[in-house]
Amino acid sequence: MKALVMSDSHGWDNEVKKIVDRHRNDVDAIFHCGDSELSGDASALDGVRTVKGNCDFGSDFPEEYVESVKDTTVFVAHGHLLNVKMTEMNLIYKGEETEAQVVCYGHTHIPAAVQEHNIVILNPGSMRLPRDYPVGTYVIVETTEKDIYVDFYNLKGEKMTDISKKFHKNY
Repeated sequence: MKALVMSDSHGWDNEVKKIVDRHRNDVDAIFHCGDSELSGDASALDGVRTVKGNCDFGSDFPEEYVESVKDTTVFVAHGHLLNVKMTEMNLIYKGEETEAQVVCYGHTHIPAAVQEHNIVILNPGSMRLPRDYPVGTYVIVETTEKDIYVDFYNLKGEKMTDISKKFHKNY
């Protein structure tokens, strides 16, 4: 499985579309972890599985999303309802509950990737308003038979090798 994961684009339409178009033919799925501040019918989100963030109003998007893509189950939430600024435990619980191998969230605007309880938990960071990292980021996550690769990219499409990670599957 190979997926594009982005979050916290906060009203950017053209920038989201540019990144989606850059990777659309290279990935099996595209996820937005919320705070797009776009409507569900925005052309930039065409084909993008999007969840509702704390800055998204209306009922265009679900609070959570679970999908099996090829051999990998992915859980997606913005994170504000799971207290992600305080603990990762609720993300781990959601991963276990949904039998997800990859859990994606946003909200903190901080790019992160860790492995807990055989679940890779990742935050692609914020495209528009990054925190604790100097540029906006998004992720390409790829699973193989033995490994999970979490590659961070800046908005120009350049790989950020200093924060990209590889995890070994332990199941």
